[in-house]
Amino acid sequence: MTFTGASIRARNLIAQYQPQAVRRVAVFAHWDTRPFADKDQEHQNAPLDGAADGASAVAVALEMARVLSEQPDSLAPNVGVDFIFFDAEDWGYDETTQAHLRNHLTGSNTNSWCLGSQYWATHLLPANYKPDYGVLLDMVGAKGARFTREGISRTYAKGTVDKLWNTANRLGYSDFFRYDTTTAIIDDHVYTNKAGIPTVDIYHYYLPGSIFPPYHHTTADNMSLIDRKTLKAVGQTMLQSLYVD
Repeated sequence: MTFTGASIRARNLIAQYQPQAVRRVAVFAHWDTRPFADKDQEHQNAPLDGAADGASAVAVALEMARVLSEQPDSLAPNVGVDFIFFDAEDWGYDETTQAHLRNHLTGSNTNSWCLGSQYWATHLLPANYKPDYGVLLDMVGAKGARFTREGISRTYAKGTVDKLWNTANRLGYSDFFRYDTTTAIIDDHVYTNKAGIPTVDIYHYYLPGSIFPPYHHTTADNMSLIDRKTLKAVGQTMLQSLYVD
């Protein structure tokens, strides 16, 4: 059930690379898009593309899967990779834009955001899933995107934060992966960390006091935002990190 009180049908998607490998890494993303542009100044009830918020992360994960599938055994990493796409991440109640609406989930044990990851975290699939670490990709394709070391990521997965940011730096992507430390946010990694999987969140941090960029949850979140350089920086960093112990 969403905060509106309506029931929706949601589906998480899972695929595995080298399923026989004992050591595993999880790559998380959400594949849904917010159903209304509630932060838009002119079209608050309009649908939006979600090209950056959601789709860019899925694009990077799919390209990772394609590249890995083409590697000969001699060049394969020594870990398996699980691609886990959550549904209904972006159905949440935003009190800054939707104060006139009732949040039907108030008082329940369910957060209105991240519905798919909340379900997965309490119904782990694969069963008893314990990868070495996880990386949540979210908003990783916009021009000029900057990725900072977010609070929950540092608390639960500092070693992986260091590995990813140091790998990006060695690859020449320090303009994207900044060593700034920033505040914790609610995202799917909240629940994957609660499930015992140390998870890092990579997302487009904007400015102090305005964490999310101006296109966030507006109709401006479309393909005109997307930059191949940003996608490449994230994708190469993710792939290279699989070869770093």
